[in-house]
Amino acid sequence: MNVRIALIGAGRMGATLAHHLAFSLEMADFVAIADPNPENATGLAQKLGVAAVYSDYQEMLARSDLDAVVIVTPTNTHVEVIQAAAAAGKHIFTEKPLALTLAGCDEAIAAVEAAGVKMQVGFMRHFDPAYMAAKQKIDEGAIGRPVMFKSTGRDPWRTSLEYARRENSGGLIADMGAHDFDLARWLMGDEVVRVYSEGECLVFPELKEVGDIDNAVVNLKFANEAVGNVDLSRNAIYGYDIRTEIIGSEGSLMVGGLQQTPVLLLKPNNVSHDTIPGFMARFATAYAAELRAFVTAVAEDRPVAVDGRDARAVTAIGVAATRSLDEGRPVWLSEIG
Repeated sequence: MNVRIALIGAGRMGATLAHHLAFSLEMADFVAIADPNPENATGLAQKLGVAAVYSDYQEMLARSDLDAVVIVTPTNTHVEVIQAAAAAGKHIFTEKPLALTLAGCDEAIAAVEAAGVKMQVGFMRHFDPAYMAAKQKIDEGAIGRPVMFKSTGRDPWRTSLEYARRENSGGLIADMGAHDFDLARWLMGDEVVRVYSEGECLVFPELKEVGDIDNAVVNLKFANEAVGNVDLSRNAIYGYDIRTEIIGSEGSLMVGGLQQTPVLLLKPNNVSHDTIPGFMARFATAYAAELRAFVTAVAEDRPVAVDGRDARAVTAIGVAATRSLDEGRPVWLSEIG
């Protein structure tokens, strides 16, 4: 039988995942959408042919014929929605991060484990073909022992000031760096034990008013003595820039680039190409694949690919790196808990 699944949160990211729920998953029946904004929920439901709409997600969770939910609510609400979904016996896919604090992560994990349901967290780069190929090469020993991790995460625009507040998103390092910190653990096959951050508000002075910055670098030390670096920026005016390099004892791997389509314009003294406009274009395939993996795990009763404890580890790195920025010193992950 198909997995009967519903969406909680019909904003921009919710609409992206809803499209894949409706058209990319043969094993899922997309049956309902919940959002406190009735226009968002109704408009999306009509566009995708979803039968039921709810303004209160708790009412939707009460349905006995619902197997799983996809949670795409504001970051600071993830824990309460996860707890409610787990209590209702629904399997859970939640967008990252799991929570902004380790205490919140622990509450969400405890709720899921007590209910005996599955929870996958939306670190979609695990399902991107390029990153999957890199991981396979590393596991096969193609570059020997990974010794250095380097990752770039740059947005071509400034986020909204309301979202930039730490109480809403965690701030630049915790929010934008989350995917890079996840990649660091996954591709290096080891845990981060120490971080040291430098960052400033250099381009958008208005971000200072809400306690955020627009550019940062975070150095990483792994348990096995390997090292790493993540650079983050909100002002990559040339396009969405996501690149990663893993340097090994016998070779290196580079993932990502700036070019979206394989077309070059050649003119006298100039060669140019397009750039990637944003994350939805860059990771469209990955979003569909992560949802497919979740639905398959539910249907076949298999472990999920990225679970709550993976997500907790990423939150811990973000919390430690933010503390390092604030205190101007290296911070050990053991200080965070």
